[in-house]
Amino acid sequence: MVAGAEDRTTSGRRRRPLSRALRAKRDVSVDLSELRLADSSLIVDLAVLAQRLRAEGRRLRVRGPQPQIRTLIELVGLHRMPAVAIEDAAAL
Repeated sequence: MVAGAEDRTTSGRRRRPLSRALRAKRDVSVDLSELRLADSSLIVDLAVLAQRLRAEGRRLRVRGPQPQIRTLIELVGLHRMPAVAIEDAAAL
């Protein structure tokens, strides 16, 4: 689960969880339901993760983004990547 705020200044603390996600043998799910503020650095990190997962035949599931985070996802284009599934909070 990613909570609170995520931006360039917090990108260092994302590295270890992203590395663990890459080592997983199955699809990766990221819960953004508690994330209130983010900049594009988080979305770019998720896009890179999705590309690497796709190369291994896996997918990235992004769960429960708040409306402002969903807007950022759409602005950056993460939702259009082939290996990404966005699950809105209402669907959970």
